[in-house]
Amino acid sequence: MNARLRQDAIVRSLRRNGTSTVSELAGEVGASRRTVLRDIGALRDEGFVIHSEPGRGGGLQLDPQSVQATARLSVAEVFALLISVASMRAAGSLPFSGLADAGLAKIERALPSDKLRDLRRFLDCLYVGELAPQVDISDMGALDPALLPAFETAFLDRLHIRFGYRDAKGSTSSRTVEPQAMLILPPLWYLVAWDPQRDDFRHFRMDRISKPEIVEGTNFRRRHVPFEEHVRPVRDLSR
Repeated sequence: MNARLRQDAIVRSLRRNGTSTVSELAGEVGASRRTVLRDIGALRDEGFVIHSEPGRGGGLQLDPQSVQATARLSVAEVFALLISVASMRAAGSLPFSGLADAGLAKIERALPSDKLRDLRRFLDCLYVGELAPQVDISDMGALDPALLPAFETAFLDRLHIRFGYRDAKGSTSSRTVEPQAMLILPPLWYLVAWDPQRDDFRHFRMDRISKPEIVEGTNFRRRHVPFEEHVRPVRDLSR
C-alpha cells in the first residue's frame, strides 16, 4: 500500500473508530509503527487535527471538525476530472457545466504550486474535436486503467511509452512511441504519438492499447502536432 492510500485508510479508521492506537493502525494498514507515525505527521501537515494521549497505551483521535488544508488529489486524478468534463462538454452532454467548472476551479486553486504546474503542462497536451460520422464504434471497448498514470509520466517527463496495440483488423503488435497529445473525439479517445519506426505521427485508439509501460532513459522532444481545423486545445473551450 503506497503512502497516500495508507494515509487515507488511517483517516477513515480514526473517523470510524473515534480513538485508535498507533499499533492498531499499523496492523490495519500493514505498516510499521514508525511508518504510521510518519503518516500521522504528514496528515497533520496537511491540516488534519489529530490529538494524541501520552503514554505507551495512549491513543490517537481525529478532531471531528478536522479537514485537510490542501487537496490530496494527484495530478492524474485532477486531470481525469478535467478531461471528463471536457469530453462531456464536447459531446454536448454537460447540463451543469457552471457548477462543474466552479468545483474544478476550487480544486485547482487548492493544489500545491508544483502539482498545478504539472497539471497545466498535462492540459497543454489535451485536444478535443468531433468524430467523423463514418467511423465505426461498434467494437469500442473499455480503456485500460493503467493508461492515465502511464501517460502522466510519459507526457511530463517526455519519455517513450511501450504498449500492446490491436488494430481495426484485430492484428496485435508491440509499439514504442513518443506521446505528443491526447485527443478526445467523443466517444473515442486517442493517443497521438510520433512513431520513430514509421517516422510519422500515428493516432492510437486508447481502447485498443494494453499494458502500457514507460521506457526509462528515452527522452524525446515536443513536436507540433498537425490537427484538423475542428480540433481545439481543451484550454480554448469556453469555461
